[in-house]
Amino acid sequence: MKILYFAWVRERVGKTEETVEPPAHVRTVGELVAWLAARGEEYAYAFENPKVIRAAIDRTHAKPETALGAAREIAFFPPMTGG
Repeated sequence: MKILYFAWVRERVGKTEETVEPPAHVRTVGELVAWLAARGEEYAYAFENPKVIRAAIDRTHAKPETALGAAREIAFFPPMTGG
């Protein structure tokens, strides 16, 4: 699956995107965040407070408990504000 990183999440991870194959036990957005955070210092820093990270599966906002299913693209970004 393709993972996209935006704003300060991208800055902390050090890349805009990557393709990963999470292990079979990673079934939800929250589990994916935990798996990514364990991949190294830069990921741990980016996902140190998972409650503030927002996610989208195939361009649709998703909660931590949302199943990944056959997702092709997951995007992670900080909370957005509007005006």
